[in-house]
Amino acid sequence: MNSLFSSALNRTLATLVLLGVVVALGSYAYVTLKNAGGWVGPTTINVVGNGEVTAVPDIATFSFSVKAEGADATAAQAKSAEAMKAVNDYLKGEGVEEKDIKTTNYNLMPKYTYEERPCAMGMWCPPGEQKQDGFEVYQTVTVKVRDTAKAGNLLTGVGSKGATDISGLGFTLDDDEKYKADARALAIADAKAQAEALAEQLGVRLVEMTGYYEESPMNPMPYYGMGGDMAMSAKAEMAPAADVPAGENIITSRVNLTYTIK
Repeated sequence: MNSLFSSALNRTLATLVLLGVVVALGSYAYVTLKNAGGWVGPTTINVVGNGEVTAVPDIATFSFSVKAEGADATAAQAKSAEAMKAVNDYLKGEGVEEKDIKTTNYNLMPKYTYEERPCAMGMWCPPGEQKQDGFEVYQTVTVKVRDTAKAGNLLTGVGSKGATDISGLGFTLDDDEKYKADARALAIADAKAQAEALAEQLGVRLVEMTGYYEESPMNPMPYYGMGGDMAMSAKAEMAPAADVPAGENIITSRVNLTYTIK
């Protein structure tokens, strides 16, 4: 019984001592902060600025394919090379530089036909048989047009030279860094003006900028002539040049600025 009483008393004394230490430390901290005038973290404001510029695209891009078949791989490749040369010669003759004509896909594969077998006495039909029937080459090329006014003529021209699956016409900027910098400058100026106006309304003054963050741009996709991807058949006769207005590209910037105020 005495042992139990002694143990409970020791625990009580230990708790009281610990509580006294906590109270003492709290009192010390309070007195220290009071004598120092108290601690207050910096007060800040955050503003978001937006900038936008427009630019007329100076590059047009599109893709096309050439398809060729042959009894063997060599024959198929020879026909493909002949068809591709005709298209490339046309493009170069129209002023497209060789560096702007790029193969993006080249496939050489066997071609098959499926032969059905006659049914036996109209009751049982044996499975058909797949037989190789030569080879097929499918080559896709992307073209960059630096004179956007020629884009419509080139689309029609490559089709007349044997190209198929002409698609993906888009207008972009060859170097958009200048426009990004201009949009960013406008966004920063917008944020600064907002910060100054907000400080005046709050009756405070801006001390210094302590934070900067630029959000990833959410620029629209390049403008597509003819309302999106377009396809043209190589079998069609030479048609009038396609009307493909380049329109404008919009470049945006969005920045966040943080200021300390007093």
